[in-house]
Amino acid sequence: METQMGQMYSDLGELKLAVKELLEENQRLTIENEQLRKMLIRDNTRAEETAIEQPAPLSANDVETEASEAGEVVGEGYDNLARLYHEGFHICNVYYGHLRTEGDCLFCLSFLNK
Repeated sequence: METQMGQMYSDLGELKLAVKELLEENQRLTIENEQLRKMLIRDNTRAEETAIEQPAPLSANDVETEASEAGEVVGEGYDNLARLYHEGFHICNVYYGHLRTEGDCLFCLSFLNK
């Protein structure tokens, strides 16, 4: 009977750990969900604003002109990564796309400073 009680006690300890891990994951997912909802609302607002001012379709000459001006677009990717980082997501190759829960990430910051 003592061995059964000991086994039940160890099983209870394992269950407590599993519940703790599930609660932590639930909290992390809740925070990530809230941030994604905010991003979605902001993106929808931007899309509605830009839908009002839709440009005319591009001709073949316009496409060539845009391709030659690609040097100006290089900063856009950096801006998008910086925006993602400031919204609370990792942009480093180690944790890319994961929610930053513990403050600043040195990998991300070193990537931004390059």
